[in-house]
Amino acid sequence: MSVSKTAAAEGGRMGKEGAEAGAEGLALQLGELSELLGYSLKRAQLKIFEDFLRCVAPLQLTPAQFSVLLLLDRNPGRNQTEIASTLGILRPNFVAMLDGLESRDLCARIRSANDRRSHILELTDKGRAVLARAKKLVASKHEARLNELLGPANRAALLAMLTKIAQEF
Repeated sequence: MSVSKTAAAEGGRMGKEGAEAGAEGLALQLGELSELLGYSLKRAQLKIFEDFLRCVAPLQLTPAQFSVLLLLDRNPGRNQTEIASTLGILRPNFVAMLDGLESRDLCARIRSANDRRSHILELTDKGRAVLARAKKLVASKHEARLNELLGPANRAALLAMLTKIAQEF
């Protein structure tokens, strides 16, 4: 994270106030932030999400939408509460997301025969096709870049550590 060249140049023209704002070096000192796991995880998540969005840009899917489609594909006939709970998505946010996916004809809500208050979720044919394309893009671009950056052993170790945090913390 650094100050732009323009901001640095303006700092030189603005006198003492601008110079203090630019404070000699161009980079902010993170101090304790750089040692906090939560901060580092969030920064990494932002970078990963940016790359994911670039990779699947033609399909206009967010990471959360992709996750929903993956779960629906692997778990046909499950209700929306189960899917939302598994992904840790709050009910109001999940309903809004489903509205968007349904309006794009990627999934459908079907009232449960057993519990009329509940809806079963299904992928549509279009949803399956979009998911297949997304999986190819994610594997060939996004995950491939992460694998290249980390290498197989580090990738497996990181995945194991993140799983441990998610399950046990």
